Amino acid sequence: MGNASCHNNHLGIPAGKGPHQVGCADLMVGHTVQGTFFRLYYPCQTSEASEKPDWIPCREYFNGLADFMKMSRTLSERIFNYLFGSYKIPAAWNASFKPDDKYPVVIFSHGLGAFRTLYSAICAELASQGFVVAAVEHRDESASATFYYQENNEAEQRPHAVHQNFRPISNNLEEEWMYYRALKPGELEFPLRNRQVKQRADECIRALNLLIDINAGKSVENVLQSTFDWTTLENCMDLCRIAIMGHSFGGATVIECLCKEVKFKCGIALDTWMFPLDEEIFPSVKQPIFFINSEKFQWAGNIIRMKKLDSAVIPRKMITIKGTVHQSFPDFTFLTGNWIGKILKLKGEIDPHVAMDLCNRSSLAFLQRHLCNKKRNLHFSPLTPNVVSQPRCL
Repeated sequence: MGNASCHNNHLGIPAGKGPHQVGCADLMVGHTVQGTFFRLYYPCQTSEASEKPDWIPCREYFNGLADFMKMSRTLSERIFNYLFGSYKIPAAWNASFKPDDKYPVVIFSHGLGAFRTLYSAICAELASQGFVVAAVEHRDESASATFYYQENNEAEQRPHAVHQNFRPISNNLEEEWMYYRALKPGELEFPLRNRQVKQRADECIRALNLLIDINAGKSVENVLQSTFDWTTLENCMDLCRIAIMGHSFGGATVIECLCKEVKFKCGIALDTWMFPLDEEIFPSVKQPIFFINSEKFQWAGNIIRMKKLDSAVIPRKMITIKGTVHQSFPDFTFLTGNWIGKILKLKGEIDPHVAMDLCNRSSLAFLQRHLCNKKRNLHFSPLTPNVVSQPRCL
């Protein structure tokens, strides 16, 4: 990957602020498109020598972003590589897991046109506070790019693409890339998005079930070469304390997951896009939900649909972070200068670090209330009331 220019050296994805060092590792179980693929963030053993993985794993993800943004791949690859090519995830790659009590679990669902690495600031912060976080990469054609493998048993096999952090364990597996699918001319959007949100929820539930198997000591085969020892997670996750979290389309996925799987004890929906959901499922959602909205993205019709999840007995809260935009939640907001960020709508009027702190602190407060026992202390300071609109019931 290329190097960002020297004037960008003050930019970067913020590390977690909790008491734990953070590691990350990729897990792909099942090499086909029906398999499960996520990046795990977790508390790790301290190691200064550990490398940090590239934020954008390889050029195919740049190509996917270009397709999603309707840009030329050739031109955009140069632009993206110049702007973002040198940035790293704020976590130690394949670092040793740190056994310490039992950690609660969060499954994270990315937004439309995103993929598993683009919310590392949020995921790393949660892991630093003592959560195990699985950031799912969706294969419903809503990610800008993702991949799986196909078997090739022919005598002459194509050479594998050389990627820094992922290679298959078997020589007869060949990468197949899946890119974002745009609407076809004349195609209705709701049937596609509704089908996708259902698949996304199923993928999150499969990721959770995989962690349940790992916690129980069952052997899992990672399709990707990895030095991380997944057996060290055995009996280290508290499966009575599981949350689902996501941004935009991932926020809709949160609600779909809560309907489908009662193991999720609560959900955090970041700037949720409600359009893909069937309203008929709303009465089936019995868990607490916390909506964290940006100031600039939301509109009356979307908020009205959120309010249809109101309940007199189940906690349903909403806040709006003033001065934020829809892209205040993914990592992009930290990686461009002020004027480029505002032109591309990656930054709002509020400092992105302040916005992310407010999002993370409010999320942690909600998780502490609905997941964590009283003996478990999360290390974060109170919210700033003049920046966040008052929390309210829906």
